Amino acid sequence: MKYGYLRIGSLILTMILIAILFPATTEAGLSVGGWEIVPHEAVELSEEVQAAFDKAVTALDDAEYIPVALLSRQVVAGMNYCILCQIKPVSEEADPVWALLYIYADLQGNAEVSNIYELYIDRHSVPVQ
Repeated sequence: MKYGYLRIGSLILTMILIAILFPATTEAGLSVGGWEIVPHEAVELSEEVQAAFDKAVTALDDAEYIPVALLSRQVVAGMNYCILCQIKPVSEEADPVWALLYIYADLQGNAEVSNIYELYIDRHSVPVQ
């Protein structure tokens, strides 16, 4: 029994030393198994979509919204747009996120964000069974 505790103690000590000597991060500072948001340049939207995007995001001052792709549009009494965006929060402590930004542009040229759906990549990265 005495030797069992010694083996467990030496195993724990070995694990601690390995964790100190070989941290679980890459040279780029990534955690092993973690996800990193890769920066993207803004995509060039059509004039109509860019105008709606610019008007809609002026009300959002909590972050910088970078349009990456126009995913879909819908004709209604005006237009609905779904734009994939990278959101860079103003706060240095917060990480950037991906989001689907839904914008409604009316027939008079006004535009507003109707919904923001954040994509939590790390939560949805489990394999499909």
